[in-house]
Amino acid sequence: MSLLCYNRGCAQRFDPETNTEGSCTYHPGVPVFHDALKGCTKGFHNSEKPPEPVKPEVKTTSERKELAELKPKFQERIIQAPKPLETIKRPSPDEPMTNLQLKVSASLKQALDKLKLSSENKEKKEEDSDEIKIGTPCKNAGCSKTYEGPESTEEVCIYHSGVPIFHEGMKYWSCCRRKTSDFNTFLAQEGCTTGTHVWTKKDEGKKIVPCRHDWHQTGGEVTISVYAKNSLPDLSYVEANSTMLNIHIVFEGDKEFHRSVKLWGVIDVKRSYVNMTATKIELTMRKAEPLSWASLELPVSNTQQEKESSDQ
Repeated sequence: MSLLCYNRGCAQRFDPETNTEGSCTYHPGVPVFHDALKGCTKGFHNSEKPPEPVKPEVKTTSERKELAELKPKFQERIIQAPKPLETIKRPSPDEPMTNLQLKVSASLKQALDKLKLSSENKEKKEEDSDEIKIGTPCKNAGCSKTYEGPESTEEVCIYHSGVPIFHEGMKYWSCCRRKTSDFNTFLAQEGCTTGTHVWTKKDEGKKIVPCRHDWHQTGGEVTISVYAKNSLPDLSYVEANSTMLNIHIVFEGDKEFHRSVKLWGVIDVKRSYVNMTATKIELTMRKAEPLSWASLELPVSNTQQEKESSDQ
């Protein structure tokens, strides 16, 4: 009677009476699932079927519940989030305004001292020469006439009343708009307006100009940076109440920047201040409540826009 050999890699039938030590060629190791390979070891055929691999035990719902009860139990601790802070009622924008404290840096003081000395020397020179010198050019743009005596004042001045514009390689005056790409031709263009000669520089007073500015915030403060060089502390001020801000800065002698801001949030005026340096002005405003501002300015509501348009 023939028996089936269960050695790995053999699977042949054999006669137990003729089963010798070299009858079976099998693999004593674990299978690698490559049926192109034959056995590598000689030995006896084996008629005993190997045990089936143990399958993982699947526990029922009741058994799993029992195991869960056997696990050590921990005391649950419920942590409650802190209650949100009550929002401060927004104060009226008509509250009295308060001037913020101005802190002047050493670098600004040094820069202003240098400018003061240079301006004093310039004024002294101008005082020494009140009379118009022969050969003084006319200050009107586009006029090439020079002062030759009292009779020069009676002459008609032909000049450009506008300002020079340089755009995409073209050069022209805003008053007559005769465009050219050559700079010398631009300078030689005859004026388009008639008037009287101006032999001394006009005192135009202060000019209101735009100024680059930005803002950033931390958890408790909002900072506005205004990039104005050599600002004058004696002529500049920043006033504020809880929700409004007025910025007035005089810088570089004859330039003036003004901005009114309706703040998005509420500030603590007493803890807010201004730092003035040689290159910029920083307004540090303390938040009255620790909230993140969505923007610097409070958006204008549709109702308010309609009211403003009707007033106009």
